[in-house]
Amino acid sequence: MSLLTRTEQALRIHFEQAVGDGAPPRLVAAMRHAVFSGGARIRPQLCMAVAAACGDDAPELTNAAAVALELMHCASLVHDDMPAFDNADTRRGRPSVHKAFSEPLALLAGDGLIVMAYRVMLQAGAPHTERLLTLMDNLTHGVGLPHGIVAGQAWECETSADLGRYQRAKTGALFVSATRAGALSSGHPPEPWTPLGAYLGEAYQVADDIRDVIADAASLGKPVGQDVLHARPSSAQALGLEGAIAHFDRLIDQAASSIPPCSYRDMLCQLVQHEAERLVPKALCDGYFKAHASLASGRVSTPH
Repeated sequence: MSLLTRTEQALRIHFEQAVGDGAPPRLVAAMRHAVFSGGARIRPQLCMAVAAACGDDAPELTNAAAVALELMHCASLVHDDMPAFDNADTRRGRPSVHKAFSEPLALLAGDGLIVMAYRVMLQAGAPHTERLLTLMDNLTHGVGLPHGIVAGQAWECETSADLGRYQRAKTGALFVSATRAGALSSGHPPEPWTPLGAYLGEAYQVADDIRDVIADAASLGKPVGQDVLHARPSSAQALGLEGAIAHFDRLIDQAASSIPPCSYRDMLCQLVQHEAERLVPKALCDGYFKAHASLASGRVSTPH
């Protein structure tokens, strides 16, 4: 079974168990819309891959930890898209939750997914109390203060923000939680796996900055040009587009190099390289630079 298939199966099983019977139907529909709308599922796949490298002796606990990470990620996207932040009409090529279901239900759907994440872990973790406690603590570090994704979103509300700190919190923190969760769910020390999450998480945010400039809304599945529109910190602005791409490549190399020696090292390296090409395709970058070189040449040669 592939990691993606395992992730999707675990998500559906745990989502239905946590929803139960009798919840408000439109709220449940909004939560489903947020979770089951595609997406790379890279955070839960990372968790499962690291668990496999560590023996994965408690697969149900691994599944629950992976699902909790994805639920938190989906909740953050719901809130990020709302008018108070990005006011985005689309997400993953579909109407964002507040557009499809209303702002009140989007707010509640995000809240519901956050609570669901912890409920999923609690339901699966009873036979592994000690591991459960460390997993819960790990997730709070990735989500809350001082350096989790909530803090990352809040840096956008400050008058200024250090780019590295902003990126490590907004995106990197949950990646660190993902790699550490894979080790923790298998009863292994998480520290050797922290750099992989940190490098890959920062690379994801840099990639998002790059695609906000060079991609189009149809291929990205959400609005582009948002960093400039909302005056957000951005690698593409701070380093220039070529500098941001070079920084992304370095982070991907560092992520691959940081994977500890294990029988799953090649598989993890392939996962990292696959995500690199998916996030910032070489053809997309080349096409963008060619198009803009042609435009610049045309402007220079245009008679006045």
